[in-house]
Amino acid sequence: MTSATDLQLSRDGHVARITLARPPQNFVDTPTIEQLVAMLLALDEDDTCRAVLLESGVDVFCAGADFSAAPSGGGAPGDPAVFYGHAMKLFRTRKPIVAAVAGAAVGAGLGLALAADFRVSCAEARFSANFNRLGIHPGFGMSVTLPRVVGEQRAAELFFTGQRLTGKEALDIGLIDHLVPKAEVSARALAQAQEIALSAPLAVETTRATLRRGLAEQVAEVNQRELEIQRGQFRSEDFREGVAAMSARRAPVFQRR
Repeated sequence: MTSATDLQLSRDGHVARITLARPPQNFVDTPTIEQLVAMLLALDEDDTCRAVLLESGVDVFCAGADFSAAPSGGGAPGDPAVFYGHAMKLFRTRKPIVAAVAGAAVGAGLGLALAADFRVSCAEARFSANFNRLGIHPGFGMSVTLPRVVGEQRAAELFFTGQRLTGKEALDIGLIDHLVPKAEVSARALAQAQEIALSAPLAVETTRATLRRGLAEQVAEVNQRELEIQRGQFRSEDFREGVAAMSARRAPVFQRR
């Protein structure tokens, strides 16, 4: 469960800083996403907030969902509908978001990074859309958000292989916007958020809404397909094998069932 300290909110002028601190892996679950959405919606009503910095308080940005905590240690994690119901609200918030990705962004963690408008990272970071390697369909609306950022061809490759990209590789394909030394990631992301905050807030918010017009609806619609497919695949032998292989750090042996 999310505790009061898992998500910390602070202010730096017109920039709101949200820090996710769930050591060691910064796994996300339904209460965490619900709390994050609540924070962002509250900031939408705060006229003194003009941009949001989303950062990690641990070495990992977000390792996605903790499937090891599912029933039977890798069995079906339950219906993800409630989790996704909250996650889809991330695409309906109004303030621009800059993500400081100073560590791994994996699975739903990558989906969280993609919900931001900009991503600042470092060479040591790792990015992976590892759903297919776990034996399941991508989720978090990433069937829309990943190709929107890197293109359909590269997104297909990342989904099908689950390959891990370094920060430099992520920069080369446009997955991140800026690459800086690890110790400077949060400062560079804050600087970008502050630069955004210098512009007229109503102009920024309406421009953002135009650029993202229809995105929330498209992501939510596609997520319904993701959800229905995942529901079945979470009960499959291949998913159990994918989780077991990941835990053992070995290649999975899938049986198509």
